Amino acid sequence: MSNFNLDDYIRKVPDFPKKGILFYDITSILASPVAFKYCIDKMTEIYRDKNIEAVAAIEARGFIFAAAYAFHTGIPLIPIRKKGKLPGVCLSKKYILEYAQAEIEVHSADVPKGKRVLLTDDLIATGGTLNAARSLLTEGGAQVPEIFGVVALPFLNFKEILSPTPITSLIEYHHE
Repeated sequence: MSNFNLDDYIRKVPDFPKKGILFYDITSILASPVAFKYCIDKMTEIYRDKNIEAVAAIEARGFIFAAAYAFHTGIPLIPIRKKGKLPGVCLSKKYILEYAQAEIEVHSADVPKGKRVLLTDDLIATGGTLNAARSLLTEGGAQVPEIFGVVALPFLNFKEILSPTPITSLIEYHHE
């Protein structure tokens, strides 16, 4: 698939969720078995020799890619959810959104102590949620050697907040 163009499978929706925002919709990737397979195959190829021992995913679309990758590679999946969605003992982290504060959680028992966990989401924008998730995992005792996103928006400066962790994406958009 050397001539495969992932951009052909990403729907661009202007003025969503609010005026002036261009939304990069990955649901069209999911609707195409060819595009979805391409993403999971590329993840597998990228991380094949990096000794990844588990994959953590951000709710909700990150779950889709991480679950398929976990199944394909035979490693555990660690869901990171919005506050109040997980029962039992959880680690939690508050973080700042553009105009509000949010909080995410992970089951403390699911964080593999000392293991290398690939942190995954569908789209990397400002990096705030991924930064909070990385903190949750490391505070729980895991290592986060890499961050993966299907789509990345480097013009939103996520590299500053996620440094020094290496970040890989399958496609980047450098403007809205």
